[in-house]
Amino acid sequence: MTGFSVRYDLADAERIGAAIGAALAAGDVVLLSGDLGAGKTTLARAMLKARGLAGEAPSPTFAIVQPYAPPETDLPIAHVDLYRIEDADELIELGLDDYLYDGALLIEWPERLGGEGWPGALLLRISGVGDARVLTAAVPTSWGSRWPLR
Repeated sequence: MTGFSVRYDLADAERIGAAIGAALAAGDVVLLSGDLGAGKTTLARAMLKARGLAGEAPSPTFAIVQPYAPPETDLPIAHVDLYRIEDADELIELGLDDYLYDGALLIEWPERLGGEGWPGALLLRISGVGDARVLTAAVPTSWGSRWPLR
């Protein structure tokens, strides 16, 4: 894992999310961590837009898993929000592993995964208040030269 940190404002969020989204590949898991209102969904929406999603992606808070597939996006992607998950045992029913055969996962509230989270995932932590944000990334070796923010 390599650490990376960047300061940005909300106007830059779409550019940052788009850069990460463009680098997504089948089998990738992106964990989006941060307080309520930190901008997790904003980054996820920008990643989906970079993969071809035309409209605005709804927040998956109530659906928990919102899948996207071609022709809607050029890569199958499941946008997952674990905020309402109370016990890690509930995750088995979601079948998240199945999405990784030919697609990627964007997971908000990864703290709900329990244990070590998701081994080998790209972890993005968002902090800050108001318009000022800090994105701290733990970039796994599997991202190698694909990591777009340098």
